Amino acid sequence: MNVLKKRWAAAAAAAAGLVLLTACGSGGSSGSSAGGAVTLGFAQVGAESGWRTANTKSIQESAKTAGIELKFSDAQQKQENQISAIRSYIQQKVKVIAFSPVVESGWDTVLKEAKTANIPVILTDRAIDSPDKSLYKTFLGSDFVAEGKKAGEWLTKEYGSATGDVNIVELQGTTGSAPANDRKKGFGDVIAADPKYKIVASQTGEFTRAKGKEVMEAFLKSQPKIDVLYAHNDDMALGAIEAIEAAGKVPGKDIKIVSVDAVKDGMQALADGKINHIVECNPLLGPQLMDLVKKVAAGEQVPARIETKETEFDQAAAKTALPQRQY
Repeated sequence: MNVLKKRWAAAAAAAAGLVLLTACGSGGSSGSSAGGAVTLGFAQVGAESGWRTANTKSIQESAKTAGIELKFSDAQQKQENQISAIRSYIQQKVKVIAFSPVVESGWDTVLKEAKTANIPVILTDRAIDSPDKSLYKTFLGSDFVAEGKKAGEWLTKEYGSATGDVNIVELQGTTGSAPANDRKKGFGDVIAADPKYKIVASQTGEFTRAKGKEVMEAFLKSQPKIDVLYAHNDDMALGAIEAIEAAGKVPGKDIKIVSVDAVKDGMQALADGKINHIVECNPLLGPQLMDLVKKVAAGEQVPARIETKETEFDQAAAKTALPQRQY
């Protein structure tokens, strides 16, 4: 009996030692938790809009579904916060880092640190302007220039027969960000073909409803005639609608509005006739991102750029889509 007890104790001790070694090994530079899950460090821009909230939810839910351990940070729209978060993920030896850059420039130093640590990086939603493409594995998101072009094409069709000047005010996104730069360029390239389209005022509304309202109030005071508002996202358009109504004008009629995103509140305003046209920008990138994270973590080759499929909405299309809208 004593011999059996000794053998059992020895076996138990060996098993405990094996568990300890396994746990220590998995906690090293592998970027996996003790359970073997891939660890993803994600640095989000913030929570500045309905689009961003939907994007965050998609990422968090998709990570859980995919069995990926997610370390998440909210940069509150500050680049320095994102850089700090990325450095923290490097120190924690996560397997993959993904982030949506607040602005396009100023990432080379921290991304070189990630590369030195052999941690692959995925860009989501927004690109960077670094000439060194080796600093990240892939980009997942939208073609913002194409979105701006779609907005411009709607405008030129809407006012194609107009004989006088068409005065446009523009609510830009966060200064220096990829969507703000590219949506402005795409729109500008299209309307440049006809001199009757004039952008009489253009200013950042920081992608927020409150700032959109504030800037639109200033536009209404400084510009005697506004025909069209081009907003780089729905939240700024919704804030602008409040300012237009407070000024005694009718949004969608006295001032026509074209915006980008197609979040639920924007789509409702479109269905109600307060917005005239919306170009979609899909925030539900989570499932695609988690698929990429797994492939990159496994050392598989992935395309350098993966674009999401998106559409456009008029009033009738918005009414049809709203009941099933996920965001």
